[in-house]
Amino acid sequence: MQQKKTTQEEYQKCVNAVVDYINLHLGEEIDLKSLARISHFSPFYFHRIMKAFLGEPVGTFIVRTRTEAAARLLRYSDMPIADIAYRIGYSSPSSLSKVFKQFYGISPLEYRNNKNFVIMKPAIIRPELELKHEIKEVPARNVIYIRLFGDYKLNDYCSAWMRLCQFIQEEKLPMGEVMPYCIYHDDPKVTPAEKLRTDVCMVLPSFATAKGDIGFKQLAAGRYAIFLYKGPYEHLQAVYDTIYGKYIPEMECNLRDESSAERYLNNPADTAPEELLTEIYIPVE
Repeated sequence: MQQKKTTQEEYQKCVNAVVDYINLHLGEEIDLKSLARISHFSPFYFHRIMKAFLGEPVGTFIVRTRTEAAARLLRYSDMPIADIAYRIGYSSPSSLSKVFKQFYGISPLEYRNNKNFVIMKPAIIRPELELKHEIKEVPARNVIYIRLFGDYKLNDYCSAWMRLCQFIQEEKLPMGEVMPYCIYHDDPKVTPAEKLRTDVCMVLPSFATAKGDIGFKQLAAGRYAIFLYKGPYEHLQAVYDTIYGKYIPEMECNLRDESSAERYLNNPADTAPEELLTEIYIPVE
């Protein structure tokens, strides 16, 4: 039984490595044979294992990830459609348009010009919401992480965090930050709930070696718009909508095509929902 669990964890580590590579190279040609080498799976088993863990063929995953990146850039930036197409790995705007229409039933231009068109869920902008905010250069950080799949509101973040703490003890590593840092790879407005990906992270003072279900990576240094939200987690979607719909335009920021993140400053187990403090990290140029 233990062997079965260990094998599954090792597979998850290899799948994570492939997905991380795809996220970092969306604008480049992604060769499936190269992905198979990165995964350390044999070419024969590569596609079967990736489909089992991702819930879809790896080729479909790449296309969907690129298309969702395009939707975010169309929604949140003024970048020309041609530039968006080249940035996420399409050889021409027409190639992007064809795939975008297959996914969403509307062309990129129609989506950009029709602000009332909803791909999945409408925005909830709260003009009265006051958020402390700053733009800050964040240094590179080492993190161990567990990747979760599914609805952001339903994930078991506590269990993942406890597993990271257990890993620190097992491997006799120096303790990292006591405040969890979660990276949210997908926009729930354009990605189906069951496909959403979250990395529950602990920031470490040193390097670590990935093992089983625990991954390791270094987050690159970068510029972030950082917002401080006080209140229940259940309202975070409206907070994000307000950040993108009100604050980012007012701050005249250009977004980087990287994932947003959250840092939780107090413990929900012993803190009233209205007193919870969340730092929200939005990557900007």
